[in-house]
Amino acid sequence: MPPKTRSRGKPVKPTTEPGESASPVEDATEENVKVKRKTANAKGSVKSKADAAAPAEKRLHSFWLMKSEPESRIENGVDVKFGIEDLKALPNQTGCWDGVRNYQARNFMRDMKAGQQAFFYHSNCKEPGIAGLMTIVKEAYVDHTQFDKKDAHYDASSKPENPKWSMVDVRFERTLRRFVPLSELKRLHLRHKAEGGELRDMALFTRARLSVQPLTREEFDFVLSLEDKEPL
Repeated sequence: MPPKTRSRGKPVKPTTEPGESASPVEDATEENVKVKRKTANAKGSVKSKADAAAPAEKRLHSFWLMKSEPESRIENGVDVKFGIEDLKALPNQTGCWDGVRNYQARNFMRDMKAGQQAFFYHSNCKEPGIAGLMTIVKEAYVDHTQFDKKDAHYDASSKPENPKWSMVDVRFERTLRRFVPLSELKRLHLRHKAEGGELRDMALFTRARLSVQPLTREEFDFVLSLEDKEPL
């Protein structure tokens, strides 16, 4: 029997009004990254001191990088594949970004605002890197997959009256004029770290395991400019 395809991207009946954020969850435990199955998912779940202090040092972010797996991988009988072409193929080129099971990544999604831009990052594949652009079109609401026992990211500890996990809706904007690989970004990060530059503190390298990461405007603009430059 062939594996099921993951639910990500399928139309979901909203549990909150458009633009309304899901109510914050009191508990928090942290861990690894995952956004798509969102891929690149996270495994663990231990709250750090840094996370505990996060509310007091909360920063506003307007740009994001979100990881997802473009190649087939079976998890609990479900194929968690979801690349940028899969998003592009959905009705209205819009889908839900479900399956995030890392508290910090979840909290970043709860910070997202409609209209903000995000890079679609291909992870856990032969050549990881940034494939394109998408826009946040619906702010955080309850991730239905946490209650689905047949879903790869079912969470028995999460209850409908106090859900742990949230998701947002994203819309495909375009693919980059050229794919920007992780290897190139890493070389630039190391150069900028040594000499000063926009990518010196990029979360892709300082918080590499997170599947949902914030970007500064400088980081976003610099990475976007690479699509018009020759590869390093």
